[in-house]
Amino acid sequence: MFKEFLADVKWDMLWDATVETLYMTSISITATFILGLILGLILYLTSKGNMWENSIINGIIATVVNIFRSIPFIILIVLLIPVTRVLVGTILGANAALPTLIIGAAPFYARMVEIALREIDKGVIEASQSMGASNWQIIRKVLLPESMPALVSGITVTSISLISFTAMAGYIGAGGLGYLAYLEGFQRNNSAMMLVATVAILIVVFIFQAIGDFITNKLDKR
Repeated sequence: MFKEFLADVKWDMLWDATVETLYMTSISITATFILGLILGLILYLTSKGNMWENSIINGIIATVVNIFRSIPFIILIVLLIPVTRVLVGTILGANAALPTLIIGAAPFYARMVEIALREIDKGVIEASQSMGASNWQIIRKVLLPESMPALVSGITVTSISLISFTAMAGYIGAGGLGYLAYLEGFQRNNSAMMLVATVAILIVVFIFQAIGDFITNKLDKR
C-alpha cells in the first residue's frame, strides 16, 4: 500500500524543486548575511554612545528596517512585483524570488546583528580604544570576532525563515518545493506529492539548522 502511495510521486520533479529551493535559499542567505551585517553595524555604531553616533542616520535606518521587517512576506511579494520585474525581467522562477527573499530577510537579520553587537562587553571596546585602535580596527578585530557566534546563530535562524519564505513564494510561481507541493500536490489532489515535498522541506531545514549549530559551537569559545 505504501509503495502504491509513493507511485504517484514524480521524483524527477522533486529533485529539480529541491535544487531550486537550495539555490534560492543559498543565494538569499549569502546576500542577507552581507546586507543585514552592514545594516546591523550601522544601527549599532550610530546609536547613542557609540563610535559613529548619529541620531538622524540611526532613525532613518531603524525606520526602514522596522517597516520591511513588519510587512508579512506574502504581501511583500505582491508589493515588490514591479521591482522584481525591473530587476529580473519576470516574476516567475527562482531568480524572480530572490529580491523579495533578500529584502524580506535582511531587515530581520539586521536587528539580530544589532542585538549581538550590543551584548559585547563595553570594557573590551574601551580597552581597544585606549590602546589606540582605530574605529575600523575595532570593527574588524573586536566587534565582529566577539559577536561571530551570535551572528552565525542569527543567520541560522534567518535561514530557516528563508526556507519557509521560498515555500510561500512557490504559490506565485517562484518554483521550488513550495511550488511543487502546491501545484503538483494540492491543486492536482496528489497527496503523495504534497507529503513528500513537505518532508523534503523539513529535511532541508534540519540540514541548515545542523550546519548552523555546528559552526556556532565551533566559534563559541565560552
